[in-house]
Amino acid sequence: MPTYEYECRKCGYRFEKFQPITAAPVKTCPQCKGRVARLLSGGAGFIFKGPGFYQTDYKRSGFPGESASASGEKGSSAAADKTA
Repeated sequence: MPTYEYECRKCGYRFEKFQPITAAPVKTCPQCKGRVARLLSGGAGFIFKGPGFYQTDYKRSGFPGESASASGEKGSSAAADKTA
């Protein structure tokens, strides 16, 4: 269920209402009983998952064709260079 944001046209009181999409919009202010207007809001953010996004965006490491250095993992050659 979405959360709708309203603002009273008379007193300026802003409030949120958690209601189903099929519910009728709120028409009166809970404080002064004036008329309210439903506001447009940004809503929730999106989380993109899957190949094709930046490496810092929730990407799983170890995709086929991805090198160990690209995924942020140290390869065995890097560890061997430090010990030699």
